[in-house]
Amino acid sequence: QVQLVESGGGLVQAGDSLRLSCAASGRTFRNYAVGWFRQAPGKEREFIAGISGSGENTYYTDSVRGRFTISRDNAKNTMYLQMNSLKPEDTAVYYCAAHFLLEQLIRGGYRYWGQGTQVTVSS
Repeated sequence: QVQLVESGGGLVQAGDSLRLSCAASGRTFRNYAVGWFRQAPGKEREFIAGISGSGENTYYTDSVRGRFTISRDNAKNTMYLQMNSLKPEDTAVYYCAAHFLLEQLIRGGYRYWGQGTQVTVSS
């Protein structure tokens, strides 16, 4: 069992940066790929970034590639999403998720899910 708790969301202006954190409970964090979904009002949930259990492999959707950076610290059971050059269209609730394989997250699946953190980017 893994519990995920997000933090770091907030209200920022376009062009600003934020860093989201996802803290995981349990001693098996390194066994899971983790990543970030987001959902904006009236839009479908989308998977935007993921990282494998070892941290060797990462994935970004086109809309965030080059602006967002995902990383993890297995010693701290924490995953991070550094978000730079934020745009109003990045406004959404951001959810941390975990699954056995990165490919499973990329396909939209998840085994564990956090409660979400709101990111609002004003123009």
